[in-house]
Amino acid sequence: MQILLVEDDLSLADGLRTALKRQGFSVNHVATGKAALQAIRAEQPEIIILDLGLPDMDGLEVLRQLRAADGKSLVMVLTARDATTDKVTGLDRGADDYLGKPFDMTELLARLRALERRVTAVQTADITIGAVTLDILRHKACTGGHDIDLPRREFMLLKALMEHPGHIHSRQSLESKLYGWGEELASNSIEVHIHHLRKKLPEDFIKTVRGVGYTVRDA
Repeated sequence: MQILLVEDDLSLADGLRTALKRQGFSVNHVATGKAALQAIRAEQPEIIILDLGLPDMDGLEVLRQLRAADGKSLVMVLTARDATTDKVTGLDRGADDYLGKPFDMTELLARLRALERRVTAVQTADITIGAVTLDILRHKACTGGHDIDLPRREFMLLKALMEHPGHIHSRQSLESKLYGWGEELASNSIEVHIHHLRKKLPEDFIKTVRGVGYTVRDA
């Protein structure tokens, strides 16, 4: 699940990125409204955590422009503003949730999981290709009727492949789904995940297209 964090408090942003990455989220961070809009235009994230008190423009204006452009990302407004009118305005402009500062990290994670379920709910709950089935809502996988244990990143990688059977995914496109900008990772991280997945899946389920990327069979 890809998250864009829009927060100008760098110490808070660093803490949030660390906590969310530990939960397996791919987190990118920007500190201004203009940078947020540019990032969203380049690649729309699934969830946006948006602070209202940005240095260059009001977060509500970022939200307005996002929705005016028909942005489909789910937005959690995160702010020190606690006036009811601000909350109502944020929700009226298209926010999907609202969490005031200071907040408890366990509550933030619970709300993000709820938003994540909403993202997956618009897709089919199950994806089945051959003997492999993914239960998107419950983050479970099975092959031949037997559950298989997949860490979060392996699950998200397999989900990306199975959502578009027959499509060839480059290593770079898969990295963008699993890791945030600038996140330190080994040059063979995707290959390592693929290796672990292959040991748990039917033989030749994930195919390598040499020099291009990876795909799963569509029949």
